[in-house]
Parts: sequence; C-alpha cells; structure tokens
Amino acid sequence: MTDPSVPRPPVRAEHAAFAAQVLAAQDVLDAFMTSWNARDADGVRASFNFPHVRFASGKVRVMSPEDVNDRMYAGRSLTEWGRSAWLRREVIHAGADKVQFDTRFARFRPDGSQISAFDSIYIVTLQDGRWGVQGRSSYAP
Repeated sequence: MTDPSVPRPPVRAEHAAFAAQVLAAQDVLDAFMTSWNARDADGVRASFNFPHVRFASGKVRVMSPEDVNDRMYAGRSLTEWGRSAWLRREVIHAGADKVQFDTRFARFRPDGSQISAFDSIYIVTLQDGRWGVQGRSSYAP
C-alpha cells in the first residue's frame, strides 16, 4: 500500500530563519509515523523526547521511555486500525530548539478505508542535540 500521508509542506517565509530546525522536526514526524505504523515501539520511543506529554481523552499523561511499549497498540480505539497517515502538518511556530505543528491525522483499516481523523498539535523539541516529539495534544481517544 502506498503512503497516504500528505507531502511535507515547504518551509514558509516566516519560518525561513529556522528552516533547518523545521526540516529536522519534519524528519521526526516522519520517523514517528513510520514507526507507529510498523508497530515498532523502539522506533516510536526513538522519535520522542522525554518526559513526553500527551493531552487526549480528557487526560494529561506524562510518559517515560518505559511507557512506550507494545501495549500502546492494544487499545479499543485501534481494534480496526491498520495504519495512520498525516492529512495536514503545518508549522505554527519555529525556533532554535522547538517547532510546533498543527496536524490532522487519519486512522485507516487494513483495507485502506478511513476509520477516523483527528486534529492535533505536535511539539518537537531539541534536547541534548537530538530532535524528538515531546508533546501531543489531540482529540483522538
């Protein structure tokens, strides 16, 4: 199956001073989605910076590396799930050590039909010379 994710948007003029940071952060979003779809907990963990914070389902969850494991794929919201894809990923703000994205992602069944789509904010940070997703806020369960 081909990747249904939208292509990376170009770096907009207002973020040109931080183009390298935006590109590095986009690499992290790609790595996260690739690892998530492969059900590769080690890859997902490698795409995160910790502590990692997720705002979803009316809760705030602060995650450590140990929380990123195969049990992430056992939730009810993923019972029909085959893969996810970015529908939107636009830079909101960019700086020397943080890039914030306005995203929309979709969940698809193994046959390619869409289950759902959710708006979200992803915060990618630079820690100790390494870029990683450090925060997510979405309407996904």
